[in-house]
Amino acid sequence: MKFTEEHEWLRADGDTVTVGITEHAATQLGDVVFVELPETGTTVVKDDEVVVIESVKAASDIMAPLDGEIVEVNEALADNPGLVNEDPLGEAWFFKIKANDPSQMDGYMDEAAYNKMIG
Repeated sequence: MKFTEEHEWLRADGDTVTVGITEHAATQLGDVVFVELPETGTTVVKDDEVVVIESVKAASDIMAPLDGEIVEVNEALADNPGLVNEDPLGEAWFFKIKANDPSQMDGYMDEAAYNKMIG
């Protein structure tokens, strides 16, 4: 897994990358009450807003960590946004992106570096 400074995690399987938010981010957000996901087939550029999350504390955007195409979204979050709080590193992934250039992941942190960042 790789981690972004925006508290996203990325798990690669070939050129398809699954994206979610970290446990730290889920805790900071508080109880998630709504998740708006992108459409499958959407082409995105790194740093495009792709997901809107609303919690009891705030609204946040998830940015595309890579250039590519959204190939799958986690429909379970529409019915149960609380999954983000229950299992942020597992069942609560947001989308899968087919990366145009998987080497874009090389610039992100490993788990040790991420843990050091959040201190």
